[in-house]
Amino acid sequence: MPAIEEKFNINTYADLHKFSLEDPNNFWGTLAKSRLQWYQDFTTVHNNDMTTGDFSWFNNGKLNACVNCVDRHAVATPDKVALIWERDEPGTQQYITYRELLIMVNRLANTLRSHGVARRDTVVIYMPVSPTAVAAMLACARIGAVHSVVFAGFSAEALAMRINDAQSRFIITTDEGVRGGKIIPLKKTIDLAVSKCAHVERVFVSQRTGGDVPMGKLDVHLEDEMEKQSDECFAEVMDSEDVLFMLYTSGSTGKPKGLVHTQAGYLLYTGLTHQYVFNYQEGDVFGCLADIGWITGHSYVVYGPLSNGATTVLFESTPEYPDPGRYWEMVERLGITQLYTAPTALRLLLRYDDSFVSRYDRSSLRTLGCVGEPLNHEAWEWYYTLVGEKRCPIVDTWWQTETGGEY
Repeated sequence: MPAIEEKFNINTYADLHKFSLEDPNNFWGTLAKSRLQWYQDFTTVHNNDMTTGDFSWFNNGKLNACVNCVDRHAVATPDKVALIWERDEPGTQQYITYRELLIMVNRLANTLRSHGVARRDTVVIYMPVSPTAVAAMLACARIGAVHSVVFAGFSAEALAMRINDAQSRFIITTDEGVRGGKIIPLKKTIDLAVSKCAHVERVFVSQRTGGDVPMGKLDVHLEDEMEKQSDECFAEVMDSEDVLFMLYTSGSTGKPKGLVHTQAGYLLYTGLTHQYVFNYQEGDVFGCLADIGWITGHSYVVYGPLSNGATTVLFESTPEYPDPGRYWEMVERLGITQLYTAPTALRLLLRYDDSFVSRYDRSSLRTLGCVGEPLNHEAWEWYYTLVGEKRCPIVDTWWQTETGGEY
């Protein structure tokens, strides 16, 4: 970041860290001005009162998260790949440029607006990892709606609880999911959930398999509607502290809680940590293998990488499909430079013969990442020694839905 380095004579990462602690106003203020695109500059960097719980960032600033993640890159580098959709079947990946992503987002945003979705409405997204799912999140951000992504593996009961709690009138889903060679009846789950949600007005159904799924009076074929729409869409001017999204905790430790993250502070934090935690550099292929239904997917599949104009991988499949070499075959085929996954996946793959790793070229890898519970010693050694060939640092991260980004 030349702006902050030159302005404050920062030569090393240690200098930057020291500066962030000693002068946080200048640190965060300079970064916000240099890394984000604003409609209106902020008046104060932050207001954090621990006694009253009053926290706000970049007060009175105006911006749009979608513009920061898509539009400015579509202008500067329109033909750069934004998304690599690693579909369930190896070798069938799809590439979406920033120009193509902008058109997709705009048409989806216009579709939502044409069906009555307005600023501050909450839109529930129940979809597997795909370009359309990412476009749905960004389309909501573009028109000022709040997206609430629900993990596409949750039951109808869990989904209905979240729809009702968020008082959402609009849902975006997929006809069927495909994962590990199996078809997942998502629309069936949606129909069961909606039967328990009297206030739902519209269900937008995207096509993944083209399967024969029932369409009721609330249902709309998403792609058909998008084809009717303009590929230009006005982006709402949002306040720094307007809500960007709501995301529910898993409920593993009690009733699920709906957490909100706002615009500017979240966007800057995810972009900054994406660059520094993972050593992101221009031209990298960033592979966070999380589902978008979790905060990891929000921050390091979507908002962090795209705010930096990066190429991000959308992983639809499982670590063992069609065999336990899937991750490493994908690394070779796509040229992934950062691989970010979970301890559960690593411990699963550790059980198999090392040949599932060693048969593939992993020389493109530069950083290995892990998120969730602490990585046990045996898995760490396997990850570092075999997968990373003792040359890739492991970033063993810790954070929560509540915090939104890496530590």
